[in-house]
Amino acid sequence: MPTPEIHWYPGHIAKAEKALVDQLNRVDVVLEVRDARIPLSTRHPKVETWVGEKPRVLVINRIDMISDAAKTAWEAWLRQQGETPYFTNGQQGQGVKAIAKAAQAAGEAVNQRRQARGMNPRPIRAVVIGFPNVGKSALINRLLNRKVVASARRAGITRQLRWIRLSGDLDLLDAPGVIPSRMDNQEAALKLAICDDIGEAAYDTQCTAAAFLDVLKGLEYTQSSDTYQDILRERYGVDLSDYTGEGFVEQVAAQKFQDNQERTAKRILNDFRTGLLGPWVLEWPPTK
Repeated sequence: MPTPEIHWYPGHIAKAEKALVDQLNRVDVVLEVRDARIPLSTRHPKVETWVGEKPRVLVINRIDMISDAAKTAWEAWLRQQGETPYFTNGQQGQGVKAIAKAAQAAGEAVNQRRQARGMNPRPIRAVVIGFPNVGKSALINRLLNRKVVASARRAGITRQLRWIRLSGDLDLLDAPGVIPSRMDNQEAALKLAICDDIGEAAYDTQCTAAAFLDVLKGLEYTQSSDTYQDILRERYGVDLSDYTGEGFVEQVAAQKFQDNQERTAKRILNDFRTGLLGPWVLEWPPTK
């Protein structure tokens, strides 16, 4: 089955991007948040340009939704690339304190320069950026130990930029999710749709569910430790190895959902997104 076309509209994206770039001049540290299930696909291609010489803290969120083997593999690969990843579970707070410490440490040079000029130190200013629905707001709430920003498991909750005083030493700028105005890599765009990291208007649910299953079939050969086939067979009563992704959706719809393929597709995607299918990743580190 060909990869379904994923589309979104650039107007509001451009507006959010401009507002973010305008504020970046005021920040000392950038916290870049990615989805642990798709760390490469949730890397915004403009991040390096936006950040420039500013220190950046790489946050890989939703580690509760991936296996220990995947976390180990990604940590090793990212460190080989010269990155220092911080793995977090924003919903439960795992790894969150380390982010705050990393942000303050990265911004210490700011106050060292201020002191050298005879100026008093000030709170470090950090911005939290990333694709929609990668868990930025949940992380901020955990950093504050209280709910100050709206957080939900869907894209587009944060609508505007706002500063939040985290402590006497750190100010955070919560920014709306930013995605490229166009996505030339349709495979990456598909993974964003599967993981619900873009709005529902950008994709067709049935095509995306079918493509998700085809992605899993490809991963099965490279990561035999993940028993995708067994879990799908147990949950839906259908063997994925006997069907294409599209055929699997049709078969499950016929057996369990009165031939309603739209309902079936939504159920399969939601089961994955909520972790009911297990701690799966859609991307493993490149081998080349």
